[in-house]
Amino acid sequence: MTVADLPPRGDIGAPIQQQVNPSGTDVAGAYYIEYAYRDTHTPNMVAVVLADYRAFDTLGEVIVVFAGAIGCFFILRRRT
Repeated sequence: MTVADLPPRGDIGAPIQQQVNPSGTDVAGAYYIEYAYRDTHTPNMVAVVLADYRAFDTLGEVIVVFAGAIGCFFILRRRT
């Protein structure tokens, strides 16, 4: 049902393709595409978004995974 309501792929009028939200503010993705190289001088846009624009969020995810790995290590290492 949901997939049937999606706009056709590549539709220029789709909401995701817009530069401005209905509320009048800029779409974040448009900013990333337009200014990623100018802000960071890195040609890989995915690396720019993960490492520069969302660095604190990515750091938090790394800390959670690291804590989980340490917890698994100590549980599996436990001797009876």
